[in-house]
Amino acid sequence: MPRPATARSRVSALAVLLVTVFGVVGAAAPADAGSWRSRVPAEASKHKGAPYKYGASGPSRFDCSGYTMYVYKRFGKSLPHNAAAQYSRMHHFAKNQKVPGDLLFFRNSSGRIGHVAIYAGNGNMWHSPHSGTVVKLVKIYNGNYLVGRL
Repeated sequence: MPRPATARSRVSALAVLLVTVFGVVGAAAPADAGSWRSRVPAEASKHKGAPYKYGASGPSRFDCSGYTMYVYKRFGKSLPHNAAAQYSRMHHFAKNQKVPGDLLFFRNSSGRIGHVAIYAGNGNMWHSPHSGTVVKLVKIYNGNYLVGRL
């Protein structure tokens, strides 16, 4: 007859499971894997090539915060049309805890938040950068960013 599991054996089994699934004990599980957030990068990609236009919020032209606002709205999430205001609505996480679908907020030379993008995973982000460009997927080009999650 098998012995009942002790608290210690249950913890050990959980640690083995965490190592198997996430690679390291104590590693953060992907936030809401399988939820709306994990589908954000795919929605963001649908707007690839849309021209940047200051003040635009889609569906065919976007500025940076208009783009993130539009994509999140597709999942029933309401954001203001301003990068700094969007940041103030978020829960904040360390860079090493970012997951696809999180927003990345970039500081300008004065330290203020001046740009927002959508984390796509693997060090990439979707964004609508500036006049004369289009929505595109790029490597995170600057380490001076903050991570936000609804």
